[in-house]
Amino acid sequence: MAERLAARLRTVPGIRRVDVRPNGFLVIGVATPGEIVEDVLAAPVAVPSQPGASAAPWPDFPRTWDNPGFAVRYAYVRAGAVRRWARDLGVRTGAAARPELLDGPFDRAVLRVLAELPSRRESRDPGWAAYLERLAEAYHTAVERAAPIPRGDEPPSELHAARVRMGEAVRRVLGEGLVELGVAPPGKI
Repeated sequence: MAERLAARLRTVPGIRRVDVRPNGFLVIGVATPGEIVEDVLAAPVAVPSQPGASAAPWPDFPRTWDNPGFAVRYAYVRAGAVRRWARDLGVRTGAAARPELLDGPFDRAVLRVLAELPSRRESRDPGWAAYLERLAEAYHTAVERAAPIPRGDEPPSELHAARVRMGEAVRRVLGEGLVELGVAPPGKI
């Protein structure tokens, strides 16, 4: 069954390869992983299934890296700040960003987590808290190790634009997940 499904998937545009593992799991490689950013941003904003029905899984304080609630909220705020800084530094963002440039290891780590979003939305138990924690961690690492904005005298580039666009997708997903958990996304920290 897995081989038949893999054969069908190999004919889908944008699929680079499909490997079948001995346990029947499929490993799917896409041609341009960065396209998930545009998919996330193009999708309508999901409405919470039960707005405010659940309680925040983590406290707001202490505001340290040991508190996953802080890390998630800060990633949301940080992505917004990166967008503002990029605009001030002349990074051209928007639909013209080239997703194929998001091929560095830190970019791909964020993209792997973003790629789980459709199945999270469809799941009866989406595990939003753990998902948001992983996305926030990947995003913080990417911002620190693969700058989304120019540093020093570095001129703005298309790679910066693609990374800022990825941050916009991260912010949207974090905001959606926070609302789903009954937490208002913060304006600032």
